[in-house]
Amino acid sequence: MSKVELMLGNEAVARAAYEAGVTVATAYPGTPSTEITENISKYNEIYSEWAPNEKVAVEVAVGASIAGARAISSMKHVGLNVAADPLFTAAYTGVNGGLVIMVADDPGIHSSQNEQDSRYYGLSAKVPVLEPSDSQECLDYVKKAFILSEQFDTPVIVRLTTRIAHSRSLVRISERKTPSLKDYVKNPSKYVMMPAAAKQRRMEVEKRMKRLEEYSDTTELNAIIEPVGDTKEVSQVGLTDARTGKPGFGIITSGISYQYTMEANLGGPVLKLGMVHPLPEGLIKKFANEVGEVYVTEELSPFIEDFVKKLGINAIGGKLFPAGGELSGNIIREKIGEAVGITFPRDEVESASIHDEAVLPPRPPVMCPGCSHRGTFYVLQKLKLTVTGDIGCYTLGALPPLNAIDTCICMGASISVAHGFDKARGRDFTKKTVAVIGDSTFLHSGITSLLDIVYNKGTTTTLILNNTTTGMTGHQDNPGTGYNIKREETAKVDYVVLCKALGVPSVREADSFDVEGLEKILKEELEKDCASVIVVTRTCALLKTYRPGAEARIDEGMCKKCKQCMKIACPAISDSSDGIAINDALCVRCGLCAKICKFNAIVNL
Repeated sequence: MSKVELMLGNEAVARAAYEAGVTVATAYPGTPSTEITENISKYNEIYSEWAPNEKVAVEVAVGASIAGARAISSMKHVGLNVAADPLFTAAYTGVNGGLVIMVADDPGIHSSQNEQDSRYYGLSAKVPVLEPSDSQECLDYVKKAFILSEQFDTPVIVRLTTRIAHSRSLVRISERKTPSLKDYVKNPSKYVMMPAAAKQRRMEVEKRMKRLEEYSDTTELNAIIEPVGDTKEVSQVGLTDARTGKPGFGIITSGISYQYTMEANLGGPVLKLGMVHPLPEGLIKKFANEVGEVYVTEELSPFIEDFVKKLGINAIGGKLFPAGGELSGNIIREKIGEAVGITFPRDEVESASIHDEAVLPPRPPVMCPGCSHRGTFYVLQKLKLTVTGDIGCYTLGALPPLNAIDTCICMGASISVAHGFDKARGRDFTKKTVAVIGDSTFLHSGITSLLDIVYNKGTTTTLILNNTTTGMTGHQDNPGTGYNIKREETAKVDYVVLCKALGVPSVREADSFDVEGLEKILKEELEKDCASVIVVTRTCALLKTYRPGAEARIDEGMCKKCKQCMKIACPAISDSSDGIAINDALCVRCGLCAKICKFNAIVNL
């Protein structure tokens, strides 16, 4: 018997994997996709894992699929870049058990280094893409994706966005149906992508796309929804074409943009697309013939709009809306309403305007009180070093007052970029340059970059910031923590041994909060004409294993108001007209401020 629960979109995806009989689930944590695999791990019927990176995660899922099991691999949009290599070839090999690739895009760049539109991966790799618009559809579409994967012998991408992944709505759940493992049959012509076999499989991909295009035109995933909005208070200008009697306009949309479109309540018919690649050519033409103007609401790129225009339909979309960021019901209502001549009651417009333009107090991101990286960046800033940074919570070291990071490109790039500095500007510059990278990020894609430095006789100093967790995405385990996704004990990477095995001539260890010791080691390593690594270890203050020290207080008699303690950017320390103060409610008793004060004005009780 089914029942209804309130679920995040990510939770609903996990439930879908369970109900669909998935055997293997893989991922690398990345907001906004992380909760998918965290929730899958709660189902003991499914083997789940945190992989070192997204490429490995997809390769494991591909292997499980070829072996005959249903498999799912989840990641954020930039993770799909890392996983593109196996994805494109898996499109050629096809599947055995169903294979679903979950990807969560981040319009508005809430927790990413860029915006990307993952629908283009489906277009380029020639695999179908589904896009749910609420939590119920997250469950339904993922289950459908497994059916399509096996029916059409293809991986299937299911694309979420931040608002779908992290919004809750009601979901009707049911019991797990576990399909039997499909037989594994040795088939090199299908699964060994040497050129001769790949050329044949390429033709199969084209045949598959033709069948998928026909399917897209008839599937219930794509549907025309008649006007449901209350238009009694809306001027009817633009709603009906006086010459033809047709609706004056219609809107084509998908995903979260569908929710915004319905919220806009414009009253015109809507073509809701759940399958966004391949798009339904016949259905779109039918819809366009039944309305006057065709508008397209979608975030990020004009993916649907460009396709509609290629059909010879004068679609209007991108020019009305912001080039980047998120849409909203008010934005759609204002822009399309203005274009078609719909007017709204004045009080309603003013209410929407107030909502959109409300000014909230600024809340800049900061490192947590007791952050294990704070001492490191204090030293780096003090030494006036050029610092190539990486992806993680430590990227906040770029902000004032630390101002300690010069670059941040992508996962693992800190080491490679520093090597580029070395080869471009020479040893004199490298003596004042370091790369910083988190422990999980180093395991994700920093190892090969470090190997590049060693192999090509680089002289860069790299700091591995080991806070013993994957901090930015919510404290997931990784190969360096000694625990797997189910918190079972497992092998633990020794960073010193690993770096020595890579051939790094000089590997040292340091404590981020031993600022004097760290400064001494840094100066020594920067003078060496070889590659070097400093493993800087201190447990994240948010972990259960963190052990606070003594309570800190300001001795006003000793305080010289030099404000040196303010330079570590600790949220618990403030400067006011009454002098420097420590907020007991925020202080986690890490003791760093006392080590920074040269006048012993911060005492531990």
